[in-house]
Amino acid sequence: MPSTAEALSRYAVVALSDVGSNTFLLRRQTFIGGQVAPDLLELIAAYTTGGGGLVMVGGYMSFSGIDGKAGYGQTRLQEVLPVCVSAGDGRVERPAGVTPAIDLPGHPTVAAIAGPWPRLLGYNRLTARPPGEVVASCGDDPLIAVGTFGRGRSVAFASDLGPHWAPAEFTSWEGYPALWHGIASWAAGLDHVS
Repeated sequence: MPSTAEALSRYAVVALSDVGSNTFLLRRQTFIGGQVAPDLLELIAAYTTGGGGLVMVGGYMSFSGIDGKAGYGQTRLQEVLPVCVSAGDGRVERPAGVTPAIDLPGHPTVAAIAGPWPRLLGYNRLTARPPGEVVASCGDDPLIAVGTFGRGRSVAFASDLGPHWAPAEFTSWEGYPALWHGIASWAAGLDHVS
């Protein structure tokens, strides 16, 4: 992970998936060596408001995570997410499956996907917050939320991109590559490019 604004600016999008906030906050030099180090989540937040793209993907150590251990709701990153992150356990297990519903079918993150979506087996419970918009949902909960922050953009995808919440039915689905291309392109500000 780059630890300076200059190094981070080389990237169009930062994607975080199933990694707790302590991974960024308690790096080796701080945790073991007791040394001052840059706050990487503050760096990512500044990168986003400065024009970068941020994508956070769900999982047991994303958003609030299992037993609230992921802890992003108490970090500066919360300020550049299009969702509110709760302090407690945010997991929603759906072993029988839940089929996503598309709320904004013309949004560039999902516009290239035709037909029904396969089921997911769970997600992180989130609440949309302005200026965010819910693009897709699972029941009353956002699945995909997007927002602009400063000159940048961020996307929250509440489920996982692989097992166990995203079963083979989802990861081998013909719309899967278009979904991630749409999410990454929109976050990078490239949604006008075909």
